[in-house]
Order: sequence, then C-alpha cells, then structure tokens
Amino acid sequence: MNTDKLLDISSKNQEIFRAILLKTPREKLLQVPKGFRNNIWWNIAHAMVTQQLLIYVRSRQEPFIPRELIEKYRKGTVPDGRISDAEVEQLISLLKTTAPKILEDYRNGIFTTYEEFTTSSQVVVSSVEDAIAFNAFHEGLHLGAVLSLQKTLG
Repeated sequence: MNTDKLLDISSKNQEIFRAILLKTPREKLLQVPKGFRNNIWWNIAHAMVTQQLLIYVRSRQEPFIPRELIEKYRKGTVPDGRISDAEVEQLISLLKTTAPKILEDYRNGIFTTYEEFTTSSQVVVSSVEDAIAFNAFHEGLHLGAVLSLQKTLG
C-alpha cells in the first residue's frame, strides 16, 4: 500500500477522533469505566502523540506538537482526569492538520533517516514508510478502544 493511501486512512481515523471530541461531553471524555485503564480523551491524545514519536522523533525530526503533550500521553502514561479548554482546542486542531502535514513533509523528503525499533506487538519498524503504516494500525487500535469506551459509557 502506498504512503498516500496510508496517510488517507490516518486522516479518516483522525476525522472520527475529531468528531468524537466535538460531540462528547467533557465528563464522558474523562471518565474511566470499571474494567478500563484509560478514557476516551487519553486514547485520542495518545494516538496523536504516538504518531509524532513514530514518524518525526524516530526520523530525528522535531515533532510539531508540544513536548508537554508528548510527556503527558506517551506510552506508559495514565489519564490524570484533567484537561484544559486550550488542550481540547489544540488536539481538535491537530487532528485536522497532522496527516496533511506528514504527507507534505514526506513529499518534501525530510525523512532521510530512521531509528529502527521493535514495537510492543513485535513489529519491526525500520523506515518512515513502516512508521506510517504502523501508525495507521495503532490509530485503529485506539479508535476501537474509544468506540468500546463510548459503548460502555452509553
């Protein structure tokens, strides 16, 4: 599958995430139901952070989301139950702009190196193309988690 198509899939995932953020009351975004480790907000923010880590940081490029967001929602973190209006607006905006920005940067050839690694699901990611493909998979996992949380919360 080509990179344009994978980024289109990512863009569609992000449109769904964005719509969920726009229509879900904040208390439901932050609620962690019994049997779950995280909430809707965390899953969406985590997906965005992971995208930046997979594609930009491992390519030795500067991510274009704030470092505070990265530290708060990277793998291994848990929701703290608080979000500001500014964070919500920022994430809604990022969900609209990141896939086109990645495509532009990819077409401009900025991803010239990549730090290979093995994911927790034992997938070896050795290029930015692999990272873009894995990111679409990762976003899909978290979209599934968000949909499960929505169903549980009613």
